[in-house]
Amino acid sequence: MKIGFIGLGIMGRPMALHLKAAGHELFVPDRRSLPDDIRTAATVEADAAAVAEHCEIIILMVPDTPDVERVLFGAHGVAEGLHPGKLVIDMSSISPTATKDFAERVARLGCGYVDAPVSGGEVGAKNAALTIMAGGATVDFERARPLFELMGKNITHVGETPGAGQVCKVANQIIVALNIQAVAEALTFARKAGADPARVRQALMGGFANSRILEVHAERMINRTFAPGFRIKLHQKDLNLALSSAREMGMALPNTATAQQMFSVVAAAGGADLDHSALVQAIEIMAGM
Repeated sequence: MKIGFIGLGIMGRPMALHLKAAGHELFVPDRRSLPDDIRTAATVEADAAAVAEHCEIIILMVPDTPDVERVLFGAHGVAEGLHPGKLVIDMSSISPTATKDFAERVARLGCGYVDAPVSGGEVGAKNAALTIMAGGATVDFERARPLFELMGKNITHVGETPGAGQVCKVANQIIVALNIQAVAEALTFARKAGADPARVRQALMGGFANSRILEVHAERMINRTFAPGFRIKLHQKDLNLALSSAREMGMALPNTATAQQMFSVVAAAGGADLDHSALVQAIEIMAGM
């Protein structure tokens, strides 16, 4: 198929290259920052509208809700190149409420819309092992599924309503943030008490406390390797979505709010672009370490 891909950052670039490697024809909008391997692999168009004009399916992988709106509906955006029968797949992590609005606007142009945010970070993107959480009509999801299978392993159609995938991703980010905070507190406690945090981690990995966060992020905390990964500022964005959605529904997310404040401590000290495992620095500050 002819596939447009917009958003070629840490995760979008390897995702797009998996599609190309499978034999699909790749189209991307021109950017000064466009990686050389993408320029070689893809047909480079002037803008997002031209990409949409030439493609059957257009995939977005951009940072935040305003970015998706601009790419879709801004000047020379995707909407200008849409014709009935095309499919838009948004794999960004954005507002569930805004997603419903975007899907309705795309539907009025006679096109399908699937929101399919992902989890798994840079490693999952490079290994085509992402978890993909999709919302949208079954017919649109099934059309997108073969592409998802080239980029991910755990693929779930969460619901028929656009935005269902985004709700699932927000829930995912709550769990990940709270697990990072729990591991950070445990390792800082162990270190403050005089134990070797590396050996504590090794012991805990054999018991009920084991998790992917303990396996991957605890090692980063111990070795002080905080190159992203998944940036703190992006996790802050996701937790803002959780907290604002909870406020709209009249519910409280107290532990999510605490994790957000821990991220804010690190961001305020200049660490917004560090990996989210660097949350441990906030715990260490409060421990006088």
